[in-house]
Amino acid sequence: MKILADQNMPLVEAFFSSLGEIERFDGRSLTPRQAQDADVLLTRSVTQVNEALLADNTRLKFVGTATIGVDHIDQAYLNARGVPFSSAPGCNSIAVAEYVLSAMFALAQEQHFSVRDKTVAIVGVGSIGQCLANKLSAIGVKTLLVDPPRQARGDAGEWLELDAAIAQADIVSFHVPLVKEGAHCTYHLMDSQRIDALAANKILINASRCDVIDNHALLARQQLHDDLCLVLDVWENEPDILEDLLPFVELASVHIAGHTLEGKGRGTLMLYQALCHHLAIEPQSSLSDHLPVPSLSELALSESWTLDELGTLVHLIYDVRRDDAILRAQLQSHGFDVLRKTYPVRRELSTLKLVGDNPNLNALAAFGFSI
Repeated sequence: MKILADQNMPLVEAFFSSLGEIERFDGRSLTPRQAQDADVLLTRSVTQVNEALLADNTRLKFVGTATIGVDHIDQAYLNARGVPFSSAPGCNSIAVAEYVLSAMFALAQEQHFSVRDKTVAIVGVGSIGQCLANKLSAIGVKTLLVDPPRQARGDAGEWLELDAAIAQADIVSFHVPLVKEGAHCTYHLMDSQRIDALAANKILINASRCDVIDNHALLARQQLHDDLCLVLDVWENEPDILEDLLPFVELASVHIAGHTLEGKGRGTLMLYQALCHHLAIEPQSSLSDHLPVPSLSELALSESWTLDELGTLVHLIYDVRRDDAILRAQLQSHGFDVLRKTYPVRRELSTLKLVGDNPNLNALAAFGFSI
């Protein structure tokens, strides 16, 4: 088989080389001619997979996206052609949740507050939002949950309406899919009306989809008042982002919230397992077979260590300020996509094993560290 894979997907050769010949492609510039003789297409969110791309391909046996979001995939077209499709739900849930937590602790250090004293509204409680809620609950942070589709289904939980949650929360973190129409539309969920109504000093974090927040309305609010604290990993019109907004953003990055080595590797693994299932063969490889040993793997905590020092511990593994500095220093010279493509290796909290007799170890285990 010919396996066509996005150049930014890790471990493709490690997992798929036994199944066929692998050819890499640039996700934003894949052409119908490049795709016409592929048996397997492995993509990420920057590639639109539709009839325009695949009409000339008569060999396609499987399409997979190593992402949670699937709005870039024309599933109706694939279904009509009888082409199996698989995504990777949950692959980067931990990574995105830890991006948000790193940002919260960075802001706490710079603005002299305690994360544990804040109320956090989580908008969208799927795999990522629930992961974030669980981690915050482990350290005693109050969370407000907003998920109209889950609420409408009658899922158990204390659900709030969006505007009520925003009004009560100090921090609002978005984790919704992009839905462009219907009762649960998320396109410009934060439109000019909601943005203008925000109380001063509200912290907004968007590590979900680019078009959830109207970036031009956000810029207009900040140019007038400059009183919101913004953390943006995703931007409208990527890679040609609204650069005028950047000076008004406290922490900024290039759509990499989910890009831990573990998170990206899980996405590739899930597609490998799905393709093996489709081919009726037994998977021969696991993620642990291919991940390198982390540079910091074990740390002893004394009995006197407290959760007030948690931010420092998180930042030993990942400090989002590194990514903010890279964007601001290199966006003009390198461009958004190059920075995303050359993103430095990042690991998850679970790669650090904590030892000792500290009374907070159970909470730290629930938060994500190994114990």
